[in-house]
Amino acid sequence: MPNVKRIMMLAIFLVFLVFGATVGYMVLLDLSFLDALYMTVITISTVGYTEVAEMTQAAQVFSIFVIVTSVGTVGFVISRIGAFFTSGHMNEIWRRNRMEKNIEHLKDHYIIAGSGETGFYIMQQFQNRGVPFVVIEKDPEVVEELQDADVTHITGDATHEDVLSRAHIERAKGLVATLSKDADNVFVVLTARQMNKDLHIVARAIDKNAHEKLKRAGANYTVSPNEIGGRKMAAMMLKPSTTYFMENVIHTEDITLELEEIEIHPKSRLCHKKLKEARISDKTGLIVLAIKHEKDEKFRFNPHAEETLAPHDKIIVIGQQDQIETLKGLAEEQPK
Repeated sequence: MPNVKRIMMLAIFLVFLVFGATVGYMVLLDLSFLDALYMTVITISTVGYTEVAEMTQAAQVFSIFVIVTSVGTVGFVISRIGAFFTSGHMNEIWRRNRMEKNIEHLKDHYIIAGSGETGFYIMQQFQNRGVPFVVIEKDPEVVEELQDADVTHITGDATHEDVLSRAHIERAKGLVATLSKDADNVFVVLTARQMNKDLHIVARAIDKNAHEKLKRAGANYTVSPNEIGGRKMAAMMLKPSTTYFMENVIHTEDITLELEEIEIHPKSRLCHKKLKEARISDKTGLIVLAIKHEKDEKFRFNPHAEETLAPHDKIIVIGQQDQIETLKGLAEEQPK
């Protein structure tokens, strides 16, 4: 933006130069405004057309001054404009404007507070799933990386209420707090919960004692990357075959199996049917892992075929994303 301001200042100076020269010719040669402007243009451009009036010595001296002043200015302005366009500044401005418009229209989106290593993997998962999200980051170097990667982001401190407002937290679906300090994450969670009571919040806990503080602040879930990493390393050591299955069968280059929670709409065609009658596996290819009735607090794993699906029941399934989308369609309200 400083380059834009410099070019604007030079352009304004050039406009004043043209106006001043026009007024000068009107006074010195007693010309009309149009004739004086014509004299100014042919003088500045040095095209050499015939003057519209007989030149006096005063007008000649004035023309020399206009030529000397304008040639350098015009050349410099043109060179700066050329450099501005060729150096990618216009593309940067275009990307910034497009991003701001995207942020303005965000709805049912996710907010990532902090884009460190944990935030990077969250962004990667969100991008793979095609869900809308915006990143809040204050580190200039990280912001530059987000710009280069064309990631929708807001430059600012996520602990500030006005920054969360710019991310439209009032109409967001969820927030992930991944800042590097537990105190900052607690503050983000507390502020976010006050601004949106229905927001789903997942927070990163660094210290083992931070989980309870984050939940009291308003987090729905807390995650410790160190704890998860430790469990995975232990599993690799103690249960290598299980780990191999998770890494190479559930997640491969060609296929990725997803775990998904799906709620049964009261007017769904699956409602009031037993699992064996719903034939979810036959219709979608998914595996039903668990079911949670609205009145229950916990999921029932490996549900029996005689289980009946009631309104607002939730089922956990595993399968490919397109299969999950098929089940979502069956679980939603059916058109009359």
